[in-house]
Amino acid sequence: MSRENFLVELLTEELPPKALQTLEEAFREGLRTRIDAAGLKHGAIESFATPRRLAVLVRRLDAQAPEQKLQRRGPPVTAAFDASGAPTRAAQAFVASVGVELSLLGREQDAKGNAFLSYTGTKPGASTLTLLPTFVSESLEQLPIPKRMRWGTSEAQFVRPVHGLVMLFGREVVNARILDTEAGNHTRGHRFLCTKPLRISTPASYAAMLEKRGKVIAGFADRRERIRAGVTQLAVELGGIALVEPALLDEVTALVEWPVPIAGRFEDRFLKLPREVLISTLQEHQRYFPVQTASGELLPWFITVSNIQSKDPQVVRSGNERVVRPRLSDAAFFFEQDRRTPLAARAAALDAVTFQAQLGSIGEKVRRMTALSREIAARIGGDETLAARAALLAKCDLVTNMVGEFPDLQGVMGTYYALADGESGEVAQAICGHYLPRGAGDSLPTSLTGLAVSIADKLDTLTGIFAIGQKPSGTKDPFALRRAAIGIQRMIFERRLPLDLVDLIADSLRAHTVFEAPVAAGGKALATRDVVAAQVYEYMMERQRNAWLEPPDGGPPIPGITPEACDAVLATRPRSPLDFDARLRAVLDFLLLPEAASLTSANKRIANILKKSAGSDTGSTTVNSVLLAEGAERNLYAAVVAAERSVPGKVAVGDYASALNELARLRPVVDAFFDDVMVMDPDPALRANRLALLVTLRGLFTGIADLSRLPG
Repeated sequence: MSRENFLVELLTEELPPKALQTLEEAFREGLRTRIDAAGLKHGAIESFATPRRLAVLVRRLDAQAPEQKLQRRGPPVTAAFDASGAPTRAAQAFVASVGVELSLLGREQDAKGNAFLSYTGTKPGASTLTLLPTFVSESLEQLPIPKRMRWGTSEAQFVRPVHGLVMLFGREVVNARILDTEAGNHTRGHRFLCTKPLRISTPASYAAMLEKRGKVIAGFADRRERIRAGVTQLAVELGGIALVEPALLDEVTALVEWPVPIAGRFEDRFLKLPREVLISTLQEHQRYFPVQTASGELLPWFITVSNIQSKDPQVVRSGNERVVRPRLSDAAFFFEQDRRTPLAARAAALDAVTFQAQLGSIGEKVRRMTALSREIAARIGGDETLAARAALLAKCDLVTNMVGEFPDLQGVMGTYYALADGESGEVAQAICGHYLPRGAGDSLPTSLTGLAVSIADKLDTLTGIFAIGQKPSGTKDPFALRRAAIGIQRMIFERRLPLDLVDLIADSLRAHTVFEAPVAAGGKALATRDVVAAQVYEYMMERQRNAWLEPPDGGPPIPGITPEACDAVLATRPRSPLDFDARLRAVLDFLLLPEAASLTSANKRIANILKKSAGSDTGSTTVNSVLLAEGAERNLYAAVVAAERSVPGKVAVGDYASALNELARLRPVVDAFFDDVMVMDPDPALRANRLALLVTLRGLFTGIADLSRLPG
């Protein structure tokens, strides 16, 4: 079977830079999925993405899909022929549908032995040229585009107006019209450096031709590396090191087709601004790369990446310098003005800033945070006074001029202003640290004060949003509750904080006054504090479960971990991430013991017996030793009594591994009990006594984990 390279390129107006890589990947994988589903063999699949194009190159693609095997069942033989053996209308219709003579049809039987007419044959595979338009059209339709647009008089919809479509299979243009655009073999190069259409002779020549004649580097990764290398080299020539943040590098790569790094300079006086202010101005607002010394001090240089090879680079340099100067001047002015008012004096202004309509202002949130931070600090051995002070000041920089202009500097500016006001270093660092961690893999607050305020802030948001019935659903999480829950779990676990999550949730909910608010006419009453507390706990522990099964930092999970093991532990409602982890590891170690399978099975059996005997006296754990008639039940009772003297103590101090090891010794007497004793005895007294014995035995295990939830 012959094979050819296939190229598709969609030319558009400038695509959203932060979505470019996602669109490229989705387009490539959409085509791959459809090609593979059709059974077409192919070689490597490459994708390309620039501000004005998405393209995919499929190497050595089959020119025709493989033939299809057809297997069809017709009417029952009894209905296919009349009494004289002549074919009925049902048989004739089936013959017409498969296109063969009646004599060529076969017979097949179903499971009941009924005979049917059947047809077995093959259908030639479709030509790839006829399949590709559908593949491309469907792949473009399935791109993750939140909002599509129309342009001109066209009814076609895409993320940006479409100006061209290339579809080449070998040297042949694929006959297709997609997004109101006829496919051809001409593309366009750089908007200014190559104004004439470019003919693509073969798909394989696409990238090299665009670079040589069109002044476009089509490959995203290739363009990204050229920018990184060029910026890095230019910084070395300036006597420094470029700060190349991956996110900014990706964004700049998505903004240019022919990258040309150019250095610019700003006035030395701006170096007196906080480092973060300079970096934010250059990176976030201007898309420039800052330059620093080997020791980390910023230099009065920046590097921009132009999208054109200018005949006079000095003009481009001067233009960028003129643009950045007023931005830095504004920052310097804001910094000077903000420092004239102490940070603490801004606390009252937070009452005029809404946090959430039902939950009140940020000022109210700060007062809740302050009380909770004090309590948390006391429990983890921190300074209550410092924690309360840090919580009081934590949000004050939100009403400063600097944060109003540079929102990404919230917390950072609060730290600088607190230090300038003479606040302690721990309080100042906690103002910035209470926003940590901002995401998976991010650092945690370094001090106990910072940890207390960060946990209080995140927990206040979690409990408040759940209280008003706006918990996350699907992909909607406007208050970043998932991130908050994971952040709290990480801080407690990684810093080994002695915090009870159940108590913390209850303390936080008590501070919310929304529960006391009257219900408006026709309004929906809020859930009670107890119901919300359970919801928040379950939500947080579900995040914990997921993080342990699939670590967000990409690290390996705990060896042997399974969803069932996590569920067995969660059934005991552990009161902290540390407790969850300790119980889980003990269970995983227990499962390696030779006694584990038998005891797990016994726990399942006990759970089923107690469930089925719901009408009997199964709530009592008081066993009457006088009613123990069988030797096997007396032996089990003696072993349970012995275990009760030591196992609960081990559980109380968190020594779950030793507790389970001791319980593993019960296997012989448990096995003998189920072999020799009939639990559901006709005698009500014997039955109730044996059920009480099982309740007691099960309680020893469920104090650690519910083994009945494990497989086996």
